[in-house]
Amino acid sequence: MIPSSPRKQPDVSPARFGPKMAQSRNLFSFLNKDLTRANIIQGVALLLVLCLFLYLFSNAAHNLDRLGMMFGFDFLNSTAGFDISWSIIPYNPGMSYWRVFFVGITNTLVLSFVVILFGTVIGTIVGILRLSDNPLVAQLARCYVEVVRNVPLLIQIIFWFTAVFSALPPPRRGYEFGGLFFLNNRGFYFPAPGTDISPIWFIGALCAFALGGWYLLRILRAAKITQAKMPLSILLGLGGWGVLLVACGGVASRFLSWSVPALDGFNLEGGQYIPAAFGAAFVAMTVYRSAAIAETVRAGMQSIDKGQHEAAATIGFSRYQTLRLVLIPRPCGRLFRRWQIPGW
Repeated sequence: MIPSSPRKQPDVSPARFGPKMAQSRNLFSFLNKDLTRANIIQGVALLLVLCLFLYLFSNAAHNLDRLGMMFGFDFLNSTAGFDISWSIIPYNPGMSYWRVFFVGITNTLVLSFVVILFGTVIGTIVGILRLSDNPLVAQLARCYVEVVRNVPLLIQIIFWFTAVFSALPPPRRGYEFGGLFFLNNRGFYFPAPGTDISPIWFIGALCAFALGGWYLLRILRAAKITQAKMPLSILLGLGGWGVLLVACGGVASRFLSWSVPALDGFNLEGGQYIPAAFGAAFVAMTVYRSAAIAETVRAGMQSIDKGQHEAAATIGFSRYQTLRLVLIPRPCGRLFRRWQIPGW
């Protein structure tokens, strides 16, 4: 028997069918990837959204032009013609809409700053109380967090404005604190400084002194760790910084005058005041954010290894020392190291 020759397999290599077959296979494998399909779908969706916005924009522009109305930002240079009840920077109805928006942004930044400051302090305290060994204190802090976090912020603002600040007595029968501070249904009045010095120079000098003091404290801290005896140059630098601070304060006090609020008719004149609406927003937002910050502080402290608690108790730390030297600095140190703040 003559053995049959092995069957020859057909040549299906890309070289047999030419470069077009190889290109089509590469294209098919490229389109068959999940990442490629996802990018194509997202690109098509983005294109459709942009086309929709373009249609709405052109339709609005056409309708406004047909009605003879202006379309653009030229109105920002027009006179506003209305007053704003309270603003940090000077404002009058004769100013433009640019000034109105600038006043709104400034008021928002001021409100955000004070809410962050007081909310962080209150939230840290409440977060520490949630870990208290006293069950009554811990449960009260827990109830505070749960109730505040589950009530919408808008409802809290309405409550503080209508049920608290609007229910205060009028200015003639308002609350007076030492003849300097007044609280009524129009707001909180307090003495305000007045000076001929430009606020820019004042803020710049204050920032310079704060940065100088912080830098000197860093050097002092490093010197305490590395050297047994404090160098004379550091002591002279601290002394010179203190003398310069006192001298600048004395010079500034000669150009400083205080405006104290006083009752004039049915309202208070002089000083500075915070309106009831601003106070309601400040209290509501501070309480609301403090509850969220309290949970963050509690979780950060509970994430610390139990061995560090035991080590602190072993070397004789009290509950307060453990809290101040172990529990609070560790989460803060992680946060500041993430922000790359020197000294942590």
